[in-house]
Amino acid sequence: MNDWIAIGALALVGLLIPLGMMAVSYLLRPSVPETSKRATYESGEVPTGGTRIRFNIQYYMVALLFLVFDIETVLLFPWAVVYLDAVESDAVSLLEILGPMLLFVAILMVGLAWAWRNGAVQWAQTPRQLASGDDRQ
Repeated sequence: MNDWIAIGALALVGLLIPLGMMAVSYLLRPSVPETSKRATYESGEVPTGGTRIRFNIQYYMVALLFLVFDIETVLLFPWAVVYLDAVESDAVSLLEILGPMLLFVAILMVGLAWAWRNGAVQWAQTPRQLASGDDRQ
């Protein structure tokens, strides 16, 4: 039971330190209300136009694809390290070793093919697409 007390104490300290810092900063901060504090800050420049502009969805799609394949890499490296030890020990078959990872990579490749087919990774249109009027992006 002593382990749980230590974990509880650590969790309590982990909560009290940030809450205490926020309370101290709330009590010590200067309170000078100004309307200029609510203005959008543009690196010292006067903001022009509205703040609600639309971004191209492809920026988000590329970021999402990057995260998916970055996580794939993070999962592949430990598997590759364990793979050699598993092959050398005759305790498991090759299909048991390669099967789950090949299924994992196959699912990711299907997702990449789907994203490619739907134009998630297409930044510009080719002259052929412009001539045919295909504006799918």
